[in-house]
Amino acid sequence: MSSTALFLVRLTDHADKSAVRSQFLEAHKAWLAENRERVRAAGLLRPDTDQPAVGACWIVSAASRAEVEGLVKSDPFHVQGLRASCEILHWSRGFPAGAVSI
Repeated sequence: MSSTALFLVRLTDHADKSAVRSQFLEAHKAWLAENRERVRAAGLLRPDTDQPAVGACWIVSAASRAEVEGLVKSDPFHVQGLRASCEILHWSRGFPAGAVSI
């Protein structure tokens, strides 16, 4: 079994494709549920609470950056063209394991 690392994934949406989010939201949620062992935390990003989403942020557990890239490409939102860009960064915990609950 290979070791895993944590990655922060910052996804940016195409501003003109908000209909894709609405149309494929249930498929995206089902995909997140199927991948919950790897996508450890996920949530929308918005400029303010009353504004539309501009993207998302995930914490992903994976053996490699390539594995994360494959995971991102399998997300229905990516497949359907919602995502404009994706930034994948290696992420290290600032607190000991279990110290912070999200």
